[in-house]
Amino acid sequence: MRIFVKNTRFAGMLSKNKIKYIHSLELKKNRKEEQVFLAEGHKLVGDLLGHFPCRLIVATSIWLEKHPEIEAAEIIEVTPDELSRASLLKNPQEVLAVFEQPHYPFDADIVRQSLCLALDDVQDPGNLGTIVRIADWFGIRHIFCSSGTADIYNPKTVQATMGAIARVRLHYCNLEEFIGSVARQQIPVFGTFLDGDNMYTEELTGNGLIVMGNEGNGISEKIGRLINRRILIPNYPAGCETSESLNVAVATAIVCAEFRRRTF
Repeated sequence: MRIFVKNTRFAGMLSKNKIKYIHSLELKKNRKEEQVFLAEGHKLVGDLLGHFPCRLIVATSIWLEKHPEIEAAEIIEVTPDELSRASLLKNPQEVLAVFEQPHYPFDADIVRQSLCLALDDVQDPGNLGTIVRIADWFGIRHIFCSSGTADIYNPKTVQATMGAIARVRLHYCNLEEFIGSVARQQIPVFGTFLDGDNMYTEELTGNGLIVMGNEGNGISEKIGRLINRRILIPNYPAGCETSESLNVAVATAIVCAEFRRRTF
């Protein structure tokens, strides 16, 4: 193993303590204290470099040779076996990196000017990561999350975003207060309900907020009271017995696709 340090600003090695530090970022309290997150794999790390300040890169010589101009506080070259010991993945892919968490300002004007998502206690990291990818695909740049929503910086969530975290901004807030302030300004607040109106026949807008609910309970009662546009994703054919509900990420994709189709 040898150490590769850009501009000789920092030096380090893949010590046991360094591996312990990387593994500690699996826990939210440690990520919050350090204000960092972990990303793994050549595509994901490559997508995030340049978007977030990078504290640490641990990579094989092959990856480093392909990226001679990378910027990071500390860069360590390792063998595949050493990378495997540091990685949280079963099959590590050449590189892992520790990035600084961003802090984004926001206000209700964002929702007035564009289409945004709100997540009411979406708890599965994979679902959250997929929703971020969906938002990225459909040009939705802001997602407002309740405090009970999964942590976007969970390593599983970061992996599931497939780099979309670089383009979609997540804001954790008191969702009830935020949606209340949006609704009071007569900005459209959409939410999916089993007793809502068929979204394919309802008027949809190019701005406003689309609220998606918890995997098991849907949109909470306190949030539901604030929604002024209740919509339904109808099953087919109407009246036939089907599954009780859709996965929240799947439902988000269907809703976002219809909004964009109508307001393209």
